[in-house]
Amino acid sequence: MAVLQIIRSLFVPTESVEPEIIVPAPATTYTIHPLTEKHLKEVMRVNLRCFKKGENYTKHTFSYLLNEPTTLSYRVSTPNNQIVGFIFVMTSQGTGHITTIGVAPEHRRRGLAQKMLQRIEESLRKREIATVSLEVRVSNLAAQSLYRGLGYIIVQRLNNYYNNGEDAFLMVKSLY
Repeated sequence: MAVLQIIRSLFVPTESVEPEIIVPAPATTYTIHPLTEKHLKEVMRVNLRCFKKGENYTKHTFSYLLNEPTTLSYRVSTPNNQIVGFIFVMTSQGTGHITTIGVAPEHRRRGLAQKMLQRIEESLRKREIATVSLEVRVSNLAAQSLYRGLGYIIVQRLNNYYNNGEDAFLMVKSLY
């Protein structure tokens, strides 16, 4: 066994990645506005900070979503126009699918994800879209609690959904 560990150490870096130390941002006000292509770089930066388990969207994916007419997207910004959160939902045949939502770590626990979800749901209702769905990691209890509190229910477990093999829950909400 020791020989295998030595061989593995030759190919796998042994340096440990230090966890990011999150210092809460000062209290501020936030606004929600539509996202556009001009926000691409900043959304990518926030995305990389939000998703540490390799589920980051690429520049190509974000560009596609920002230019796809059936996609709705919003950003949460501070008074100096710094983007600290984002949400994307794709629509098709009377349904919406939240593809990603993220809030910068230092701005979490301030109700921003809830506000973005409520804004998206309001926009979907105006388009007469009846249901919205999303996937969430089975280990992400905080997000599941948020979604349940807003009326989402788990309808299915999706085995090996994420790149690292973790399962997801499919959650759905009726908007009427």
